[in-house]
Amino acid sequence: MSDNSAVFNEISELLQKGKAKDIVAAVQKALEAGIPAPDILEKGLISGMNIIGGKFKRGEVFVPEVLVAARAMNNASATLKPALIKAGVEPVGKAIICTVKGDLHDIGKNLVKMMVEGKGIEVEDLGVDCNEDKIVEAVRTSGAKVVCLSALLTTTMMAQKDVIEAIKNAGLRDSVKIMVGGAPVTQSFADEIGADAYTPDAASAAEVCRAFYN
Repeated sequence: MSDNSAVFNEISELLQKGKAKDIVAAVQKALEAGIPAPDILEKGLISGMNIIGGKFKRGEVFVPEVLVAARAMNNASATLKPALIKAGVEPVGKAIICTVKGDLHDIGKNLVKMMVEGKGIEVEDLGVDCNEDKIVEAVRTSGAKVVCLSALLTTTMMAQKDVIEAIKNAGLRDSVKIMVGGAPVTQSFADEIGADAYTPDAASAAEVCRAFYN
């Protein structure tokens, strides 16, 4: 077991440093050594993303470091995916993410997406400037349990409310948890528009999103 823990630590550290090529080689080597894919995912990759998430929340690392770590996570996940499928590992659930109508910002959305994926959740990214119909349709067809709505402008915040109303009007409100975030968004605004959760940063968003699947 001590040998394996050294392997997991190496994978975790490569992820935190954003070493996208090295981590793919390390994951392949671990698989060839017969280490189970679910263990590599849980004890190497997800562990590393959790550490990065914690550092990000504490202001010890910043957006660029998180983005390179997330890219390394994506590369490693792609390498691991066939072995995970073979092992019968399913994502813990599915979430939808987007930036709302009238808003073209995507860095915050992309950060949340990567952090949420790092928790083992499959994410359907609808992109930016998403109108209510597109989001309602995705809720109806995707089977997602959580919807994450981003707004970076005070002028587009109210579009989050419009989406919640549209989901309600479609009779789908009870089937999903709705999370809101973005620079101008606050807890009181989230309460006012009837969102299920507000988080101030991507790492917290991933934790709250994961808790909805418990």
